[in-house]
Amino acid sequence: MKKYAVIVAGGAGKRMNSDLPKQFIPLLGKPVLYYTLRAFLDAFDDLKIILVLPEEHIEKGREIVDAYFNPDRFLFVAGGETRFHSVKNGVSLAEGESIIFVHDGVRCLVTPQLIRYCYDSAMLQGTAIPAVPLKDSIRQLNDAGSAAVDRNLYRIVQTPQTFHSKILLPALSHIEYKEKFTDEATVVEAFGIDIQLMEGEDTNIKITTPIDLSIAEHILLKRISASTIEE
Repeated sequence: MKKYAVIVAGGAGKRMNSDLPKQFIPLLGKPVLYYTLRAFLDAFDDLKIILVLPEEHIEKGREIVDAYFNPDRFLFVAGGETRFHSVKNGVSLAEGESIIFVHDGVRCLVTPQLIRYCYDSAMLQGTAIPAVPLKDSIRQLNDAGSAAVDRNLYRIVQTPQTFHSKILLPALSHIEYKEKFTDEATVVEAFGIDIQLMEGEDTNIKITTPIDLSIAEHILLKRISASTIEE
């Protein structure tokens, strides 16, 4: 079975207080995007990465790939107006029957273990959506103000959202874009297919703010230290 990872890296650096898009911000001396790409390449030797970037940043993406990786395992495509359109552009480069991962470029702490777990789950069920429980109390806003809800009934959704190509490609081709499509799972559901949640990773955070960058640095340093001890 072919394997493609569509890495969507179209974010800006506004909440990072940076002119540099957050996928290119340095983290322990390498761009945030480097760690994301590394995890997928380490997960499978036969996986190809489709890197989706704003057109003005494609050359920057190529420079990162040329500096750290084998360019033969990469394809590049310009993003679209929304995430929906960017992913649609990305999957258009996938050929043949395959398992397709769709992942946020700035979720740089994803592990090869989770990626392989998603692959195995998607092979069995057609879809695999990693998610984690909420740790905080949450409230639902209403006309009276707000009401407490049972947090055990909710999950925080992560990526890589993983699908068999026979599910994801028709869904993206036949469903028209709606604002509620914040991820691929909602598109597939709108296409009439149930999605399957699976256990995600608490450390699989999305780099959005400077605090996230500090947390990511701490986690990476712990991983480096642990791997050094094992060796």
